[in-house]
Amino acid sequence: MARQIMHIDLDAFFVSVEQVENPELKGKPVVVGGRPDRRGVVASASYEARAFGLHAGMPLTTASKLCPQAIFIEGSFPKYRVASQRFMAILADFSPYLEPVSLDEAYLDVTGFESIYGSIHQMAVAIKKRIKAELGLGASVGIASCKVVAKVASELSKPDGLLEVAAGQERSFLSPLPITKLPGIGNKTERILNGLGIDTIGNLSIMPLTTLKTHFGASGELLWRYSRGIDDRKVEPPAEAKSISRETTFGQDTRDRPRLKATLRYLSERIGSQLRQRGKQARCVILKLRYADFTTITRRHTLRQASDSDQTIFDTGVDLLNQALSQEKQKVRLIGIGVSSLTEPAKQLDMLDLSAPRRERLNKAIDRIRKKYGFTAIQTGRTLLLKDIFPSTDEGYTLHTPSLSR
Repeated sequence: MARQIMHIDLDAFFVSVEQVENPELKGKPVVVGGRPDRRGVVASASYEARAFGLHAGMPLTTASKLCPQAIFIEGSFPKYRVASQRFMAILADFSPYLEPVSLDEAYLDVTGFESIYGSIHQMAVAIKKRIKAELGLGASVGIASCKVVAKVASELSKPDGLLEVAAGQERSFLSPLPITKLPGIGNKTERILNGLGIDTIGNLSIMPLTTLKTHFGASGELLWRYSRGIDDRKVEPPAEAKSISRETTFGQDTRDRPRLKATLRYLSERIGSQLRQRGKQARCVILKLRYADFTTITRRHTLRQASDSDQTIFDTGVDLLNQALSQEKQKVRLIGIGVSSLTEPAKQLDMLDLSAPRRERLNKAIDRIRKKYGFTAIQTGRTLLLKDIFPSTDEGYTLHTPSLSR
């Protein structure tokens, strides 16, 4: 039996969630990502806005010039996360073989499910109807014998469409399409392929494999296989995250140390909270800085003992920050903090750190308060500086980022 894979992709996800919440936005050019008078990029654009050339990743200032009548919304990542969780729950009701790809897209292995729904096509229609009825969102679905073709099919069916590629027709389906429709081909790869006279997926499929390997190494064979509709990847649940990170871009470049440290403290608290929610500790703390000239550095430090403490993460981050600022006089554009080398909580107490049990009790108490009253219900003195800069909700501060605050 040939495999049958679905790729389900929510249309203009962030914008669509905003339109469900505020129906007056429907049918209008809407941009989620931030205000056009601030630094940032488009995170999502409605199809009405896309008609003016707007797209994800475009600077907000450019988007405003192309479509001055657009409605710009800062957006709320927590709101989109809840919608995503409900979306994935709907998909899981149809097949246990679910692989989330991002907040708004996923693969389903539906091989053999036609006996339940009549046909895989009817199953896809049922999925779309439930998503519309329960979330108010449009979804595009591609059905094929493999993941890469299913993804191309869902993209071609947008918005709110359904496209099925019959088994054995994968190569003929892909052949006339421009190479940019094939997943994994970005601007750089496109330029190289164009230089080789390749502008369609069909042209790519008949290129000698040795030529593609010469130009792209091992990924050349992957491009060659995908262009022929060959993809043996299974639909698999995502592997457990090996790291956690948070970052934000400032509205204006800064070297103001109190503000840098306040932001770092807030991000560290979010990291610590996530670690404790997952029942994990971290052995390595990583600081990320991007300077005014877009130079980006990372500095890391391995802890003597794994920790999930906000204070430990922050103290380590501050040490790395001070070292970095002493070596570079430019203003900072972006700051981030992350942890890696995640482990299960240590059972052995650190005999040299008698304050550890007290910090653990304090963190648990803070987590309980935040869970009940919201993240900003309790704060350290250092993060209160952010209260005068950023608006806050139960989910925390809304940081002005080039995309969305997590």
